[in-house]
Amino acid sequence: MTGPGAGDGTGPGDGAGPGDGARVLFAGAVPDAAAMEALGGAVGPLLVAGDLLVLTGPLGAGKTTFTRGLGEAMGVRGQVASPTFVLARTHPREGGAPLVHVDAYRLGGEAELDDLDLDFAGSVVVVEWGAGLLDDVAASWLDVVVERRRGGEAGDVAGEPAADAGPVVDDVDEPRTVTITAHGPRWAGVRLPEARAAG
Repeated sequence: MTGPGAGDGTGPGDGAGPGDGARVLFAGAVPDAAAMEALGGAVGPLLVAGDLLVLTGPLGAGKTTFTRGLGEAMGVRGQVASPTFVLARTHPREGGAPLVHVDAYRLGGEAELDDLDLDFAGSVVVVEWGAGLLDDVAASWLDVVVERRRGGEAGDVAGEPAADAGPVVDDVDEPRTVTITAHGPRWAGVRLPEARAAG
């Protein structure tokens, strides 16, 4: 995963790079887990083979909940669950690119992610904790940044919760703030349908 753009702050998860056409598709409050899943469901139908999403947020922020809604909207087989202990799960679907769900939290760097031999071109790839590990993988990608308040304190969007935060459960119905930023030519002119919470 080397080459032009690698490590220079213009790759996936590094924020808007110079001239990459970054634009915000969604920014706002997401009140609970159902709405988080619905937001993923609004993104899912837009995705095709070669799409990459980089999810950033503290433990329990709702990254997997978002991915579950995304996978359901894509029509993948199997339940979308956190791939923490297997690092990556592939969810096939009829008539479309599979969803590859990656948890990069325990990976030591780009080389270890490379060792997973992910099919970026033939799959829709969602990488939790992938910021800074995906430079030069794709010319276009979506950054999904989730912030969540716990116990009246703002969570660190990139790190673990504070030691006194107590157990964190992904589906706890607490408000989140989500920003989805589109980078690159793939997303030019694409709009996000309004997300509706399941009822």
